[in-house]
Amino acid sequence: MPEPTTPNALAHSAAPTIVVVGHGMVGQRFLEALADRGLTPAAGAARVVVLCEEPRPAYDRVRLTSYFDGRSPEDLSLVERDFMERHGFELYVGDPATGVDRAGRTVTARSGAVFPYDTLVLATGSYPFVPPVPGKDARGCFVYRTIEDLLAIEEYAKGAATGAVVGGGLLGLEAAGALKGLGLSTHVVEFAPRLMPVQVDEGGGAALLRTIEDMGLAVHTGVGTEEVTAGADGAVSGMALSDGSSLAVDLVVFSAGVRPRDQLARECGLAVGERGGIVVDEECRTSDPAVFAIGECALAADGRVYGLVAPGYEMAQAAAEVIAGGRSAFTGADLSTKLKLLGVDVASFGDAHGAAEGALDVVYSDARAGVYKKLVIGRDGTLLGGVLVGDADQYGTLRPMTGTVLPVAPEQLVLPAGAGGPVALGPSALPDEAVICSCHNVTKGAICEHTTLPEVKKCTKAGTGCGSCLKVIGQLMPPPEDAGLCGCFPYSRSELYEIVRTLEVTSFAALLDSHGREEARGGDGCEVCKPTVGSVIASLAPTVGASGYVLDGEQAALQDTNDHFLANLQRNGSYSIVPRIPGGEITPEKLIVIGEVARDFGLYTKITGGQRIDLFGARVDQLPQIWTRLVDAGFESGHAYGKSLRTVKSCVGQTWCRYGVQDSVRMAIDLELRYRGLRSPHKLKSAVSGCARECAEARGKDFGIIATAQGWNLYVGGNGGATPRHADLLAQDLSDAELVRLIDRFLMFYIRTADRLERTSAWLERIDGGLDHVRDVVVHDSLGLCEELERMMTDHVAGYRDEWAETINDPERLRRFVTFVNAPDAPDPSVKFVPERDQIKPDLELLAGPVLAVRTLEGTAS
Repeated sequence: MPEPTTPNALAHSAAPTIVVVGHGMVGQRFLEALADRGLTPAAGAARVVVLCEEPRPAYDRVRLTSYFDGRSPEDLSLVERDFMERHGFELYVGDPATGVDRAGRTVTARSGAVFPYDTLVLATGSYPFVPPVPGKDARGCFVYRTIEDLLAIEEYAKGAATGAVVGGGLLGLEAAGALKGLGLSTHVVEFAPRLMPVQVDEGGGAALLRTIEDMGLAVHTGVGTEEVTAGADGAVSGMALSDGSSLAVDLVVFSAGVRPRDQLARECGLAVGERGGIVVDEECRTSDPAVFAIGECALAADGRVYGLVAPGYEMAQAAAEVIAGGRSAFTGADLSTKLKLLGVDVASFGDAHGAAEGALDVVYSDARAGVYKKLVIGRDGTLLGGVLVGDADQYGTLRPMTGTVLPVAPEQLVLPAGAGGPVALGPSALPDEAVICSCHNVTKGAICEHTTLPEVKKCTKAGTGCGSCLKVIGQLMPPPEDAGLCGCFPYSRSELYEIVRTLEVTSFAALLDSHGREEARGGDGCEVCKPTVGSVIASLAPTVGASGYVLDGEQAALQDTNDHFLANLQRNGSYSIVPRIPGGEITPEKLIVIGEVARDFGLYTKITGGQRIDLFGARVDQLPQIWTRLVDAGFESGHAYGKSLRTVKSCVGQTWCRYGVQDSVRMAIDLELRYRGLRSPHKLKSAVSGCARECAEARGKDFGIIATAQGWNLYVGGNGGATPRHADLLAQDLSDAELVRLIDRFLMFYIRTADRLERTSAWLERIDGGLDHVRDVVVHDSLGLCEELERMMTDHVAGYRDEWAETINDPERLRRFVTFVNAPDAPDPSVKFVPERDQIKPDLELLAGPVLAVRTLEGTAS
């Protein structure tokens, strides 16, 4: 390897030109590194030309599959809107380099343009390896590498029924998930004896295999593809496998690994490795001192070609530092990985396969739960590596501790609660030099210099790569001194409520841009603030002029999981239907309708403690059909899926009961119809008892009413659940009108001042002054708010519309109720049931299997 002629690659030129060939993730990171060092045209330091093969700037290839989850190519972009213009970089998209003249120091692009260079940086990445099998070029064969590949697969899949993925590694399983999401029956063919053979061991591969097969994918391990067969029209019709079997498929995706794109280097005479890759030294220089190579195209000084983004980023940083005149070196990188594949967490780190001499395994496996954990420990107790499948929550803490002696017994870190673990080490156990973000090589110490997640992302880039470090970063962040809702807003939920109400803000984006923290403005928010603000806007919709329909426009992206389909998601991917039955009163005709719907759609029926009838087991595509029948019969949404009023339970009251003193059923119906659909910080439950015997259990509700001979007593702040609390008496012997007026005020004051996900019981104990203060406000109007609170409730009552009635009458809104966007008529094949007690239940065998033993350091069963 020749030594550089000067320490600064640009020292001989006052205005040198840097040509970058390739604009993928690593190429973009290199440009950012130049910008960080002031080596930009805007600073007058250099001309920078970037030749990009694809028709769009750099995008997040790690999250490529999220395109099928609704993210657009623009959403995946890694380039800030004005990044190129701000720094003066010249980007040529769709115009790759076709030749390099090292003697003349020029690069020729496909367009014919010729660019002189003083320094050339090759960031050409890799290309998908397609096994040389007959039929590999048939129509219907694809690779899985670029957005254009995904667009082509998506279009072809519209006419296909069955697909196969050749390769069961990281990208292969992502491709399989994409095909399944497109509605295709999917096969995975892996030559190795297990899935993800590079990252996980035999036990981890077995756990992953079982979980993926339970999702409805067919997995074939230990076999290769012998041939892709085609029909008379030249389109894929099947595959022949090495074990003599065959598959009838319409579409094939090759994801059998990648190879370095080193063709340009070969053609211009640069040294390349025997098995590919542009040979570079520790400074990422090639055999020509004026040419650098970074990322997947480079054969690093340690003899490896790195196929992960984190090492590529480190190479980009090293090359930029050297080109700018500094000193840096890339000598190797951590190959740790954490991903979510087909919804399954998979992680490996360090010496995952226990290759070190004397290494011992600590293993926990629960096939029923689809969990496999293995820690590789040295004889001196040093953590050498590990594999986590199904539960990778501890990855962010364990990976930085690799190479150190664990502070607790390793078996405590893999065992579940109740079996001797787990022990939560937490990031506080890590030294400041521990690398938290391996994508950008950011240490705990560097992260702890900042106080919010947006600030960490902006200043260090930690958390902007694969995302596996975000949980640990969040744990390292101190609580904001301003007690803001999250790292995006410096205001509490109640303060945001006042801002939305006063300024009549109707969108999350507008609120974030006007009142978010500076570093969060223009962003997407986080999983804390989005549903919180969505709930605030929904509760204030009639007052501020926003749409009251939670799935309209931007509001849809803010909702929690259940709100997305106006139904509760169950454990096997099916949904429940809960029609409103005000006060628990129902006619025989409506009972018959519920029975007919349950019978016709094969649903499980259950009478709930809230005096309603739940229907379980509906597929998402069946929800509109079911609700059309129910709405036509006079039912409406019971809002069991939302943070809103659930039920107002009642006893039969004085109408039927010889002890009753008031008509509790009538009052319960009136209250449920008044407050239905009211969005709040948490769910709301109520009950009305017709006498002091309290058969409706009103004192276990958020607001409960108990009849007296003189009227009604109102109790507030009760709840059942894990931390039960009896409600407190707010006022007594109220008339009907007085009761409704006080409940209006109480609910609106709670919605106005509570924190996110705070039940009335917790709110009542937290708020300054507690019950006495609440009584002063809502009964005695000590703050002068009661008229406004009553008016806002009146707005809510007047503006209420049943969400399901509006949905089934709008074809555009109905489009979301499909399992597969590209196969709207295809049911979800993974939603299955088995009979039980003349009804159905989820097929729990999908989650079951034999339980493997836990092995200690000595390998003995325990």
